[in-house]
Amino acid sequence: PMYFLLMNLSIPDLASISVTIPQSMANSLSNTRLISYAGCVAQVFLFIFFTAVDFAFLTIMAYDQYVAICQPLHSETIMNRGACVQMAASAWISGIPISTMQTGIMFALTFCDSNKVDQFFCEIPQLLKITCSDSYLGEVVIISFLLFLGLSCFAFIIVSYVQIFKNSAENPSEQGRHKAFKTCT
Repeated sequence: PMYFLLMNLSIPDLASISVTIPQSMANSLSNTRLISYAGCVAQVFLFIFFTAVDFAFLTIMAYDQYVAICQPLHSETIMNRGACVQMAASAWISGIPISTMQTGIMFALTFCDSNKVDQFFCEIPQLLKITCSDSYLGEVVIISFLLFLGLSCFAFIIVSYVQIFKNSAENPSEQGRHKAFKTCT
């Protein structure tokens, strides 16, 4: 499961970089710093999508490590191929509503002047600065939701690793403790 999950983790990592680099290269070659409205929407959607998927895979990988170390005899039945595929699919699918909701809230706001952002990467804080409408509620919803998701994943990862360290400390075998700590790091 670890290599399957690592492969799936590497895809959103590479893709999130690929969201901004092409526009940066195009701007560099054409000596400009503008991005179109449609390009900005696509960047925001894809960046949030790949970041959400990344968080989901990091959380799944923490669970995989927990199962492998704390329940080694049940590891193959809990993290079988079908379970790994289902978890990977749920990670990829979960990014769609998250990014759709966040992008929808962001671009439902009215922007001042033109639909051009004077930079190669559309960041939500920068976009909120150029809105004409009252963006307070949008800011609160976006930040609250992303903070909730991020902290939920982080809490699950921390709980998993605390359980792993607790289990490792109770392991009577020096070799077993060393292997568990090495796996965690």
